[in-house]
Amino acid sequence: MAREGADNRALIATWDRLERRARDLGELDQLAEGDPELQTQVEEEGAAIENELRAHELDLLFTDPYANHNAVVTISVGQGGVEAQDWVEMLMRMYLKWAERRGFETEVIDESRGEEAGLKSATFIVRGPRAYGLLRSEHGVHRLVRISPFDQNHRRHTSFALVEVMPELESADEGAIAINPQDLRIDTYRSTGAGGQHVNKTDSAVRITHLPTGIVVTCQNERSQMKNREMAMKVLKARLFQRQQQEAAEHLDQIRGQVMPAEFGSQIRNYVLQPYTLVKDVRTGLEVGNAQAVLDGEIDPFIESWLRWRLSKNSEAGMRGNPDGSLSSSGR
Repeated sequence: MAREGADNRALIATWDRLERRARDLGELDQLAEGDPELQTQVEEEGAAIENELRAHELDLLFTDPYANHNAVVTISVGQGGVEAQDWVEMLMRMYLKWAERRGFETEVIDESRGEEAGLKSATFIVRGPRAYGLLRSEHGVHRLVRISPFDQNHRRHTSFALVEVMPELESADEGAIAINPQDLRIDTYRSTGAGGQHVNKTDSAVRITHLPTGIVVTCQNERSQMKNREMAMKVLKARLFQRQQQEAAEHLDQIRGQVMPAEFGSQIRNYVLQPYTLVKDVRTGLEVGNAQAVLDGEIDPFIESWLRWRLSKNSEAGMRGNPDGSLSSSGR
């Protein structure tokens, strides 16, 4: 809460400062009539204010109360076999590259390697300003079409992966997620790592199963069982929080008649690498031809487009007199 208060104060100070500059510019513009030198200053200051306004415009699009939290991201394999496992690893690389570009910190919590290649699943945390507010646009099914490097006949394959994005809950928020210890099954096992002198020879990896919901969380990247257990519990609470939001969203969607289940076959974005290259967001319609740049982490155009699309959808819902759309399926 203290961090949120400080961020809000900084945001208010920024807009107050811009308002003062705009007011001063108006007064200067009145004085500049017939004075070419002053008129040049007016034009330069106007351009500077416009550039700064554009830079801060995205701040107005973050309506979620958890937007400024860190993000917990889980990527799970879908249809497509080995090809889909490779797709999971490609997506993970894309998000880690994006975070690196922004100067965000990342921490890999768990990886489940595929038998032949790629990953069956991966969970990591992205820490930085607006991390959840930005990455929640990625929540959903991602579809890849390409010539498979694992197919000797060089046929085109379609693969699916599910990306789930949850806010990393802070201490005050975690208290709202009540977990009965009797509802948990906790298993320990030996971590699977790169080996060598640092190979983990103890059963430090932790798997927690929440019996009422069937949610399973694993963590094996910390050195001690206690730390793995703490991190797994943090991720479990984030998953349960997300589940609560989804249940509320599904209730609102039933009222509005707009049910969009997050399941394979209802992808939010298509990545086509053959016979042409194109990445298209199904929700916003945004298309980018340079697919490799997107896979290298240049996903900001998709994030911004989704934020604006979501704001417009919520505005439309408000005009129809519907409840606030902050928990609608479009925001999952």
